[in-house]
Amino acid sequence: MKPAKSSPAPLAGSRSPAEATTAAQAPGDRLRAAGLVPVGEDETARSELARMVAAMPLFVGLDAAELAALCQRMPLFDAQPGHMMIREGEPGDFMVLVLKGSVDVLRRNRFNYPSRIAVAEAGKALGEMSMFDGEPRFASCVALEPTRVAILGREAMTALFDAQPALGNRVLLRLAQLLSERLRQASAKLVSYVEAGRQG
Repeated sequence: MKPAKSSPAPLAGSRSPAEATTAAQAPGDRLRAAGLVPVGEDETARSELARMVAAMPLFVGLDAAELAALCQRMPLFDAQPGHMMIREGEPGDFMVLVLKGSVDVLRRNRFNYPSRIAVAEAGKALGEMSMFDGEPRFASCVALEPTRVAILGREAMTALFDAQPALGNRVLLRLAQLLSERLRQASAKLVSYVEAGRQG
């Protein structure tokens, strides 16, 4: 008689039914559930958003009308230290633009312990890869200090393409350039690790 097989242990990145339900919510609902606070849609907040987005390398070159059209589709949220805006392992459908403050980028190591891989300061974009392909998030993003972020979701990008195809294409090109730059950086790091291993 063969012994009964034991059930495999859950993977570190696997989600419970409650987490799966959370992932099915709209991005804004998920962020509110995580403790982030929506910023009022007043003219001052919108003007500040346009000014900050215009200074980000990702959107350099967009004119005032294009910036206004893009910013209308990006809700603002404030996060306090410890608030998690992106969770490792969840499917992604939005990206985060850090406007103020700083964000800890954490990935679980082989001991299933969160390990810092980067700190994103104002002007950085996070989560753009999962927004495109819907694959599980590579890392978690947690506010290190009082932080303001803007959210650009997949549905908002689709609506932008429908309403203003030229602007949608320009934003998509900028995002593709960002992904290419990060791939080059990752490739350079990999080559340096391989070379260091050979020398060792």
